[in-house]
Amino acid sequence: MIRFRSSSIRSLSPEMKCTVRLLDDSEISCHIQRETKGQFLIDHICNYYSLLEKDYFGIRYVDPEKQRHWLEPNKSIFKQMKSHPPYTMCFRVKFYPHEPLKIKEELTRYLLYLQIKRDIFHGRLLCSFSDAAYLGACIVQAELGDYDPDEHPENYISDFKIFPKQSQKLKKKIAEMHKNEFRGQSPAVSEFNLLLKAYSLETYGVDPHPCKDSTGTTTFLGFTAAGFVVFQGNKRIHLLKWCDVYKLKFEGKTFYVFGAQKEKKAVLSFHTSTPAACKHLWKCGVENQAFYKYAKSSQIKTMSSSKIFFKGSRFRYSGKVAKEVVEASSKIQREPPEVHRTSITQSRSSPSLNKQLIINMEPLQPLLPSPCEEEEVPLDEGIQLPKEDEISVPVTSSSPVKDTGENVDLAIEHEEKIKEEPLTISELVYNPSASLLPTPVDDEIDMLFDNCPRVENEKDDTDSFEELEADENAFLIAEEEELKEARRALRWSYDFLMGNIEVNAFVKSFSRLLLVGLGLLLFVFPLLLVLLESDLQISFLHEIRETPEFQQFHIEYYCPLRQWVACKINFIRDMLGSF
Repeated sequence: MIRFRSSSIRSLSPEMKCTVRLLDDSEISCHIQRETKGQFLIDHICNYYSLLEKDYFGIRYVDPEKQRHWLEPNKSIFKQMKSHPPYTMCFRVKFYPHEPLKIKEELTRYLLYLQIKRDIFHGRLLCSFSDAAYLGACIVQAELGDYDPDEHPENYISDFKIFPKQSQKLKKKIAEMHKNEFRGQSPAVSEFNLLLKAYSLETYGVDPHPCKDSTGTTTFLGFTAAGFVVFQGNKRIHLLKWCDVYKLKFEGKTFYVFGAQKEKKAVLSFHTSTPAACKHLWKCGVENQAFYKYAKSSQIKTMSSSKIFFKGSRFRYSGKVAKEVVEASSKIQREPPEVHRTSITQSRSSPSLNKQLIINMEPLQPLLPSPCEEEEVPLDEGIQLPKEDEISVPVTSSSPVKDTGENVDLAIEHEEKIKEEPLTISELVYNPSASLLPTPVDDEIDMLFDNCPRVENEKDDTDSFEELEADENAFLIAEEEELKEARRALRWSYDFLMGNIEVNAFVKSFSRLLLVGLGLLLFVFPLLLVLLESDLQISFLHEIRETPEFQQFHIEYYCPLRQWVACKINFIRDMLGSF
């Protein structure tokens, strides 16, 4: 058991136990102190796995109000947790790789495979019947190997709990594909094929956030490598690419997305159940936009939830971006670590373990068609299985996966599917089920939004003339009261400045101190700005110039202001020269 200690005097403070649940449901425990930051815990888990491509992963926890959070690496764990120790957290995929082909090591692909399995099990990865059978067959082949009639009885698929609800028709199709189409594939190849198929689905990488739109309809918001997505029913009704998203903002329980659709500016608003859920949604959006959009981490800006200075929340993603992660992966030259796969008796597919996991859960909603539905769609032949020599086990460090023509065509086809118009993703409604880190089911969503404003069905679409007139009178009265308050404030300020009002000596001295401080600030700040923009090579000035905050200020504020002032001076000079 590892104990993280700080070098400060306060390291004598009591230690707190922290348990992290991994993707295969095993657990790691360690002791932390009050000053221990989240990055120490993330590094501890990655060292346990011997994981180098760690920027895709994060640690998630749930506060006492059942709100989910991602552990921030640069902040103290103790200050982030709202509950009392011992702490319990979960190690999960935070940013889904945009292209599984570019994952260097087999270990990283295996951990992503475990995350996709969880997404399938909890209904977060919505797919058609044929895709579901393919995914199920990949999982069975990865965990059981080739079909053997002596070892696998007639109903051996029933031992696997892959989907929230598995019909006999689906089990039969999975068994058929496992027997005939997956023979000879190693676990690494089967896992890789599952990643390729999952990557081609519209809900790949979506961590659904339940919301209500302006009409009160339940929607699920998500952030993917492609952009900001909105699901409603069985359709993806919105997709804003990251390059078209200008700003993400939240106020109270309302989340705003400012972007462009078909070359027109658009503002989308959604309502969450609590302000904490809205802030979490905003943070997830800021992090995903920074990770997938920018080419370098130095380009990332500090985002604010409000345009008013000193108001609202400020947040900045502090990790690597996707392009930097891929570049770092390509430079890995070590011998690939051994992948310790969990056996079927230890995995989520085990019936006994499933019974333990779903205790205290809400009933799971069906993800797949029932036996009474129509005949299944013919299996899609778009993805060809890689050959055994294309993916070795373990994967060599020089060439983890060869880019075949089929995979390139698949990526191009997936990009062509990204459109703004509504896209039907399945015959079924997108309805994620409960999980260990709860994603609300449909009934729970209505309970979450009991306190949110709803559309009054009993009220007519148009108000009567009397109601409109009453609203106008109330507005005029409120406006008149605001004017009166403004006059009183101005009169009091005038009397105070002219000395007509006697004020406490302490208040006078504090006011003078405040005025002197503001005067110094107005003098020192421009002087510091001139020094920073000059060519003086002083160490502390050089350090300030290299900070991302100053670079952002220089590009967004100083350069436009200087250009504006120069234009005004030239305009005045031209006017004076014309006389």
